[in-house]
Amino acid sequence: MGTSSLLLLLLATTLLVASSSSASDAPGFSCGPSSPSRALPFCDRSLPAARRAADLVSRMTVAEKVSQMGDEANGVPRLGVPPYKYWTEGLHGLAFWGHGLRFNGSVRGVTSFPQVLLTAASFDEGLWFRIGQAIGKEARALYNLGQAEGLTIWSPNVNIFRDPRWGRGQETPGEDPATASKYAVAFVRGIQGSSSPSAIGGGAAAPSPLQASACCKHATAYDLEDWNGVQRYNFDARVTAQDLADTFNPPFRSCVVEGKASCVMCAYTGINGVPSCASSDLLTKTFRGEWGLDGYISSDCDAVAIMHDAQRYVPTPEDTIAVALKAGLDLNCGTYTQDHGMAAIQQGKMTEKDVDKALTNLFAVRMRLGHFDGDPRGSAPYGGLGAADVCTAEHKNLALEAAQDGIVLLKNDAGILPLDRSAVGSAAVIGHNADNPLVLSGNYFGPACETTTPLKGLQGYLKNVRFLAGCDSAACGLAATGQAVALARSSEHVFLFMGLSQDQEKEGLDRTSLLLPGKQQSLINAVASTAKLPVILVLLTGGPVDISFAQSNPKIGAILWAGYPGQAGGLAIARVLFGDHNPSGRLPVTWYPEEFTKIPMTDMRMRADPATGYPGRSYRFYNGKTIYKFGYGLSYSKFSHQLVNRGKSPSPDTSLLAGLPSTTSSKDTAKSYYHVDDIGTEGCEQLKFPAEVEVENHGPMDGKHSVLMFLRWSNATDGRPSRQLIGFRSQHLRAGEKASVRFDVSPCEHFSRAREDGKMVIDRGSHFLMVGKDEWEISFEP
Repeated sequence: MGTSSLLLLLLATTLLVASSSSASDAPGFSCGPSSPSRALPFCDRSLPAARRAADLVSRMTVAEKVSQMGDEANGVPRLGVPPYKYWTEGLHGLAFWGHGLRFNGSVRGVTSFPQVLLTAASFDEGLWFRIGQAIGKEARALYNLGQAEGLTIWSPNVNIFRDPRWGRGQETPGEDPATASKYAVAFVRGIQGSSSPSAIGGGAAAPSPLQASACCKHATAYDLEDWNGVQRYNFDARVTAQDLADTFNPPFRSCVVEGKASCVMCAYTGINGVPSCASSDLLTKTFRGEWGLDGYISSDCDAVAIMHDAQRYVPTPEDTIAVALKAGLDLNCGTYTQDHGMAAIQQGKMTEKDVDKALTNLFAVRMRLGHFDGDPRGSAPYGGLGAADVCTAEHKNLALEAAQDGIVLLKNDAGILPLDRSAVGSAAVIGHNADNPLVLSGNYFGPACETTTPLKGLQGYLKNVRFLAGCDSAACGLAATGQAVALARSSEHVFLFMGLSQDQEKEGLDRTSLLLPGKQQSLINAVASTAKLPVILVLLTGGPVDISFAQSNPKIGAILWAGYPGQAGGLAIARVLFGDHNPSGRLPVTWYPEEFTKIPMTDMRMRADPATGYPGRSYRFYNGKTIYKFGYGLSYSKFSHQLVNRGKSPSPDTSLLAGLPSTTSSKDTAKSYYHVDDIGTEGCEQLKFPAEVEVENHGPMDGKHSVLMFLRWSNATDGRPSRQLIGFRSQHLRAGEKASVRFDVSPCEHFSRAREDGKMVIDRGSHFLMVGKDEWEISFEP
């Protein structure tokens, strides 16, 4: 284990000790039989949560109210209100980070799922939902056991992975807004306790009570940590209304409108001169007004203090707090509002009513969690959860399923994979990532209930395995190239486990290069050139890397991307290598060449600018060279798919358009369009139509296949994407089996594009549904 791994382990241990020292022995709840407030309205379960919350807030003194305004809220003993800790993390499993959990009771380990980007590569909404369900269930179990002082989980991260260098891209569902939106809905509904991964018609209510509260972060256009001296704390993102409308905001909208998330977190960064957490347009007009948020809005940790200390947006701490609360913020992660809130009121910068509004939103969510319904243990529907519901066989199997479904096969020359275990004699396992359990988790991890490294995974299949780390760490400043070459020369098969770690990419740290660090590339090439057979390269990374050298090297026979695959990662990799699982993952991000790093991370534009040579970003707008494209991924089987026409072409019923005005584009006079707002909710429902795709597995193995459906416009002018993913379905097929997969196409959602002013419009004329190379023309005319 390298120095960086030891530091990570020390950090995790420190966080565990810190969290265990402040937790009470019993879960906090109010309104039990002995509560001094049991007869008051806020303890009346028959009343709406917002009304109960307002009653409770009205009974507090100003000092008591101010004490509630941080992520560690004080108790109010005279009202029977216990202390509460809002900050809990559950990105891909419950985590050390935050203040709300401890792991030194009857539960000392939790299920560690793959880091989000790898999970997203499965393109499977049902899988994402079940992971959210499992995390929410384990959180509620720890709460019932007294090992949690909060059930407000600050996950998921649904920011767009705009730039491949971003250190936190590993936490996200990728670069595509449709994928991120669907991930947001599925994960949020799972964690909060919904019964299905998607809202029926977008209108299904959040469950009551909530299993746990989900928080979608970090709104919005946040995707820079520390790049060439520019830090997230003082970065002002200059973003067009067009890019906000069709790239950065859609996942957050889906979180709230369809997922019914009970929290949204605003980011550190500024948006066009205004800090996110001070933007009333964002917090009040958009989140609450347009999207109908039923919940609370939290700042990222210390984001309120940063508005004054780093961004110099307001002159005093008191002004800072007042600006944030009046903009619509409800909770500050940190103590800044608690430290300066009373002075802000006394100085007339804000009123007690401003505080009441925020606290009512906060306590309403706690009411919905059942914290004011008496002792939740033993009561339906979550009171029976306990230690037996954590790290269950079902959850462990789910962690394995997620890892193996996400792994992407990037190269498989001459069908070198899958391997026949009976035909493999001696094997060399080389690489710093082969036997490092910490690298499996990425960031925001907790104590895994069990861990299988890649080395252990291979040892479960092969008897004669020899191991050499090769590099001293992922940085690979020192490489044991001579030893690695000697080991490779004396072995029949060679497996290389290379890639990155949290020393290269993490919160607070962006990359400056897309190449493998240090001497990794030279080590790989030296081993490959000496090995008896083409070597197998497995990459454990969060973000994409430029591996063009390996892509074109015939001595590197196969390449797998395994992300940061969680506790079962080593077993998942071995199962793919030896054919016990047919790989089906597809890349949720574009893999760019190193030359892309010439583009400043601070340039937020998504769309290309041919006049200046700016190539744009993501598969939707990028016009440069790629290493691997978005959606790329190989299989051991051959799958085909085609759009099916059963008697008539699918098309929307556009008769309602006859009575609507159309506008001609000022830049593209050949095109006219309809405003989505003019079509209206009922009209959009009328326009929906089904499309069917026939998928066939031509063999030789059973396996899953993700069908990705795109929309292409007749041209990519006027800011239109070159293409846009509109839906995906994951289908398991036996060898030789056919299946029909249905897509529900909504022109208002799928055919629309953003104008420069951010307004969504649908062009008249032809639109093309695309699945692979198969296209279908759809006419959008009255």
